[in-house]
Amino acid sequence: MKHNAKSGLFILFLLVALSNAAFSQNPLPGIAAETNINANSYPRILPDLRVIFGVKAPDAQRVQLDLGKKYDMQKDADGFWTCTTDPQDPGFHYYFLIVDGVSVSDPASESFYGCGRMSSAIDIPEAGCDFYALRDVPHGVIRSTNYYSKQTESWRPINIYTPPGYDKDLNKKYPVLYIQHGGGEDHRGWAIQGKTAIILDNLIAEGIAEKMIVVIANGNVSRGGGGYNRKGMEPFIDEMTKNIIPFVEANYRALTDQKNRAIAGLSMGGGQAFYTGLQNTALFGSVGIFSSGIFGGISTQGAPAFDAEKEIPGLLTNSKKFNEQLQLLYISVGEQDMRINATRKQIGIFKEQGLNVTFETFPGDHEWQVWRKSLHSMASKLFK
Repeated sequence: MKHNAKSGLFILFLLVALSNAAFSQNPLPGIAAETNINANSYPRILPDLRVIFGVKAPDAQRVQLDLGKKYDMQKDADGFWTCTTDPQDPGFHYYFLIVDGVSVSDPASESFYGCGRMSSAIDIPEAGCDFYALRDVPHGVIRSTNYYSKQTESWRPINIYTPPGYDKDLNKKYPVLYIQHGGGEDHRGWAIQGKTAIILDNLIAEGIAEKMIVVIANGNVSRGGGGYNRKGMEPFIDEMTKNIIPFVEANYRALTDQKNRAIAGLSMGGGQAFYTGLQNTALFGSVGIFSSGIFGGISTQGAPAFDAEKEIPGLLTNSKKFNEQLQLLYISVGEQDMRINATRKQIGIFKEQGLNVTFETFPGDHEWQVWRKSLHSMASKLFK
């Protein structure tokens, strides 16, 4: 039985690996997705934002597409399976192929670390939205390296964006934005899916954002548990303040005063930014919280309602102090995100108590298009 199972999986992957590039139809409808590998023809995006997916698997009995919603694919005489989805919202969407019950990545598409595994994804373009498109402007560099964590007693990966000109003017120091990914993602998220370097390059070239270093760390740190509350965030806070910041400031030309240090994050990372930044206003002069569930709106069975004053003492009762300490408190959420009502309610409480907060919403759900726009907006307001 063990031998047969291994043989079956081996055959399955051979079938799926027969690239859809072999399938041809003239002319092909729509356009090939930019996330396709090399010249693979599928997936294809139609003008109405429906998407045609295809895969060559002649010996498979059943193939489905899992794009949040499952679609049954149809097989032609040559063993090529296709399906056409409903219109998709602009933005970045993870997906999987299910071949005879086994969920696999699409061999014709790029893979990304998301959903806690390597996943296929498709980036649906948004008309008129080009702030994260490559342009003929000076470009910074994302440097992939490792630092030693005394907390985990291990080497940990980290991505660091340095702005255009960093390697030329060796006397110049820069402000730093520490930005965190969401659950099921890691230090690759903002560097790849989030298109951080392109967004910052374009903003800097337009004179909208200051030149800055952006640090993209792996926020998956735990000491036997954790959670989205003050106590549960302690491992990450220790990692950031005792390991990541000292590493960055020892190895990069970073400005080290509070007003030139910011922290932000999406979803889980938004909670990390909330607790780390607001508990350490002597370290961080700006805090950004994108699409976080800490304010409510997600399934938190048995969890008490969010109490900002309990989580960050003084945030409501002494909002004047936080206003004086923070240059920017930025909060955003997608307009179709189930977190939006709870977030709006909390923003109302903050403002009633006199806390200065910049709040923005963007079309979209809990996904990268909203977070790219959040970074674009927040970065244009930082370090002024």
